[in-house]
Amino acid sequence: MTHAAITLAVQLAGWALLGAWWPGAMVAAGYIGREHAQAEYRWIERFGGGKRANMPWWGGFDPKVWTFKSLTDWLLPVAVVGVFIWRM
Repeated sequence: MTHAAITLAVQLAGWALLGAWWPGAMVAAGYIGREHAQAEYRWIERFGGGKRANMPWWGGFDPKVWTFKSLTDWLLPVAVVGVFIWRM
């Protein structure tokens, strides 16, 4: 939930200062990358024997390593940006 609040704050500040929606979208994209990297680390720990070289290219996309929290940590910021842009 914190990520969504931060995204909304950046979205509103970007709109107020620049008249643009992209600052919030950049923050949301950053959260997507962060959560994907953490999913990769979970895959390496769980299935890769602790070695990055053992991870296939799809390791970070494996649903077994995604948690409810990690999904909401990127879905909510994306939804905030989407709703903000849609309501413009």
